[in-house]
Amino acid sequence: MGSLSIWHWLIVLAIALLLFGRGKIPELMGDVAKGIKSFKKGMNDDEDTAASTQTQTTSRTVEHKADETK
Repeated sequence: MGSLSIWHWLIVLAIALLLFGRGKIPELMGDVAKGIKSFKKGMNDDEDTAASTQTQTTSRTVEHKADETK
């Protein structure tokens, strides 16, 4: 009872095909793949902007003069 047999998986597959139809499952997987690619591209864009910001802030120097009135 703890493990699922091949019959359980076949019934689940049949129900999924009935609910989504034969053409919907590939479309759904394509949409998931596009979403993952878009997410990865967004993460790379964030890393690129963070890296360019890091190099810009480290290349600037700020001169500080101590207050000599003490």
